[in-house]
Amino acid sequence: MQPAAAALQSRFREGLALHRKGDLAGAERIYREVRAQNAGHFDATHMLGVIALQRRQTAEGIALVEEAIAQNDRVAAAHNNLGKAWLDFKRPDKALPCFDRAIACDPDFTEAHIQRAGLLRRMHRLEEALDSYRSAAALRPDDAELQRNCGNLFSIMRRYDEAFAAYDRAYRLDPDMPGIDGFRTYTKMHLCEWGNRAAETARLAALARSGKASTQPFIFLGFSASPADQLACARVWANRNFPAAAPRWQGERYRHDRIRLAYLSADFRHHAASILTAGLFERHDRTRFEITGISLSADDGSQISRRVRGSFEHFVEATNLSDDEVADLIRTSEIDIAIDLMGFTANARTGIFARRPAPVQAHYLSFPGTMGAPYIDYILADATVIPQGARAFFAEKVVALPDSYFVNDSDRPIGDRAFTRAELGLPESGFVFCCFNSNHKISPATFDVWMRILHQVDGSVLWLLAGHPQTAENLRKEAAARGVDPARLIFAGRMPVADHLARHQMADLFLDTLPYNAHTTACDALWAGLPVLTCAGETFAGRVGASLLRAIELPELVTASRDDYEQRAVALARGSEDLGRLRARLAENRLTMPLFDTTLFTRRIEAAYTEMHRRHQAGMPPDHIDVAALPRPGESQDP
Repeated sequence: MQPAAAALQSRFREGLALHRKGDLAGAERIYREVRAQNAGHFDATHMLGVIALQRRQTAEGIALVEEAIAQNDRVAAAHNNLGKAWLDFKRPDKALPCFDRAIACDPDFTEAHIQRAGLLRRMHRLEEALDSYRSAAALRPDDAELQRNCGNLFSIMRRYDEAFAAYDRAYRLDPDMPGIDGFRTYTKMHLCEWGNRAAETARLAALARSGKASTQPFIFLGFSASPADQLACARVWANRNFPAAAPRWQGERYRHDRIRLAYLSADFRHHAASILTAGLFERHDRTRFEITGISLSADDGSQISRRVRGSFEHFVEATNLSDDEVADLIRTSEIDIAIDLMGFTANARTGIFARRPAPVQAHYLSFPGTMGAPYIDYILADATVIPQGARAFFAEKVVALPDSYFVNDSDRPIGDRAFTRAELGLPESGFVFCCFNSNHKISPATFDVWMRILHQVDGSVLWLLAGHPQTAENLRKEAAARGVDPARLIFAGRMPVADHLARHQMADLFLDTLPYNAHTTACDALWAGLPVLTCAGETFAGRVGASLLRAIELPELVTASRDDYEQRAVALARGSEDLGRLRARLAENRLTMPLFDTTLFTRRIEAAYTEMHRRHQAGMPPDHIDVAALPRPGESQDP
């Protein structure tokens, strides 16, 4: 290297030292000095681009990094930085080739693999995302976060045995990683591996009580029968991962002609939440409410996705927006009430609500429990899922909707395909009990009851939803251990929703689970004309079955204990109780009772929103709301 070039490189390193110390102004001055002496100096040009990107001057940063790459296209870090810049510019289509080029320049450049994986996951290209995470994990075998990310993708893809292995590696590397204990256990729930279930349940509860964020609250619902423990778990999780941030809303009272509602969800796609809520969005009274949908996931192109997107007055694709950007959008749109349809479910964006972008914030539907967070004002529920005495276990104020809080779409089609028992793998004769819940809801205690029921009802079978192959194997082993022929467990494969509803006709009685009841699956059964037998538990998640059955006026199918549940199931199967009469009443009630009356439900939830808004406009703090006790539209109500 010539002396002048060496001196210039030495000067560049001085700038780099300042840059590493956080002195951007000092570093920029030196980089520009170097560039003035050598316009083709790759490192100075690249680092000026990096400084621009750090200052959120994205367009300038992209131009500088591209100029540097034109000078030298063999540096992986430059391609990686350009990819991140294009992500900031909301151009994932331009970002992905940059990460690909970075990896081509340096296959061992871990960050490029990680960036590529995260982008591909957001694009729902899960197999490719998994390959990238695996490549990164191979380069950093001691990185617990990468192992967890692999586990997350395996779990989304229902490859639960591989998910457990990845989570277990992450746990061994960092047992204190938030949520890792729960993720490991959750995969075992899906596989119905119950060897240490009691000890695991006790450990997770003890950790939540001690203030350790060991499990995600949604996972904890499937273990815990204690509303106090669920509140402790939610508070710990919210405080650890989503603490309240500087509020975007500063106390203003908006004066709009219509109440502005914003629904936020990552499930505006082919998902149960959209299937349930599409009719609600379509029926909102546009003379009184202005409705915005904010999507936190990419459009999957499904029919239900198109329907939901078309049901809103305003629809925002926010997948590539940061929490700050979405919060700013809600604030500048002057949204009166922001409704979180996710809670602590997968792909939730709780951080948006932590920034308090709206004067009133509520959560609804997908997460049947408390958020434990000070920035969620209300939870939409009913008097069955949250009785008066249980309100103390919710950080939110409870909005009690009449009958059931659970929304349904009365326009859902049921397939006209006439199945036979044989083509569904069912025996030609004998009583068919069924439960199409996700396998993770099957607890050992519930399975014990089911096997006792099969013992008492000769020739009966239990029809379950097929999951992972290992799950079926484990359940058959558990049946054999309880003295039941494993062949009496029949597993139903997945099929289109309309056909799935139609095949319910081949079952005689749906058996609910505890501590986490059937929710959407119970509605599926009732809509298809299949009676559901439930046992009411102590928590919100364990009382949904009771809520649904009372709203369709079949309260005799709600039991108060596992013993009563077992006896009622046997009596219905043996004919000592008239199941035919219940089925006939269900056929009549499904079109006349509130559970499947979408228009009635919409008016009721609108009454709830109106009261939330009225209290805010009157300067009153959030408080419990009983919608049934509110004045009818047009009646006066003093603030």
